[in-house]
Amino acid sequence: MGGKAKITYSNGGFNWYAQGSVMGLVANGGADPTLTFTGWKLKDSGSGNMNNFLTGIAYNFGGKFQIAPNFLYQKPLVAAMPNDIGAPGRLRNFIDDPFVVRGGNRETTAGEILFTYDPTPATYMYQWDNDRAEDAKFAFNLGFVYRHLPTTQDAAIGFFANRTSFAFDKSAPAKDLWEVNSRIVSKVNPDLGVIANIYFGNAQANGSDARTIERFGGDIRMIYNKFKLVHTWKINDWGPFDYHRDFNLTFPVQLMLDVSTTVGKPDWFILPDTKIGLRGTWRSLNEFSPRYLPTATASEFETVPRISPVGFPNGSEWEIRTYIHINIGK
Repeated sequence: MGGKAKITYSNGGFNWYAQGSVMGLVANGGADPTLTFTGWKLKDSGSGNMNNFLTGIAYNFGGKFQIAPNFLYQKPLVAAMPNDIGAPGRLRNFIDDPFVVRGGNRETTAGEILFTYDPTPATYMYQWDNDRAEDAKFAFNLGFVYRHLPTTQDAAIGFFANRTSFAFDKSAPAKDLWEVNSRIVSKVNPDLGVIANIYFGNAQANGSDARTIERFGGDIRMIYNKFKLVHTWKINDWGPFDYHRDFNLTFPVQLMLDVSTTVGKPDWFILPDTKIGLRGTWRSLNEFSPRYLPTATASEFETVPRISPVGFPNGSEWEIRTYIHINIGK
């Protein structure tokens, strides 16, 4: 069993909320997608085995500006198993055990502050369809999130190459994490628009690797008449698949450029459309990347392979693809 409650108060440009919950060990009710005033990152995960408290203020002024601090504290009812536990003890995992401690209910003390400039609040920047609906010539936000994580977690689930699952023997260590993020929207006219999403901060892997990464990345999307361009970049970040974060596989640089044209009016990736496109992807590789093999034997005559990738230059890989996407729905 579990329960949660939220109260809100609004008076002019001042908006405040407070929310709390006590959730039993297996009371996984799911996250609540309700937008509370603004686009905060710190939210109730809906996980079981947790009690939490959140509160925040969103203050609007000048008809265009908003400043919004937010606070979260959560703690599991039953803590995670420690990484140094000896046999027959082990870390819990969500396949073999009725409850676990993972990111959604890990002990956390966190705060964030979010600044927003939106000169056309009728097309609110944090609505789910804002990519499509926004009509401001320039709007942006800037957010900073800090998480104090004083404990470890239970085990994550990974998959071998043959698709069988396993539980990691350890979890990422206690660590304080932070991130700066921003979203920039410019709809110059109905036929020309640019949207950018940018982030910078540190992060932990899902699995057992203790290495904390410091990453930077984002994407820029542009529509002009019937043409659409997307550029994505990641610096020292995980690759595109789940297992990259599970096993902490990172690439020094990842770049992607996608150019497409459509038979109708292009949309901002909310609804499918019929289009033809060209996409190029390039990545550099180092000792933390998959497929990086500077220690491989250079030829059949080299009987002793090199034993360490340290000191070798970065590798690289690239791909070019064309595609046709056909939408036959209404």
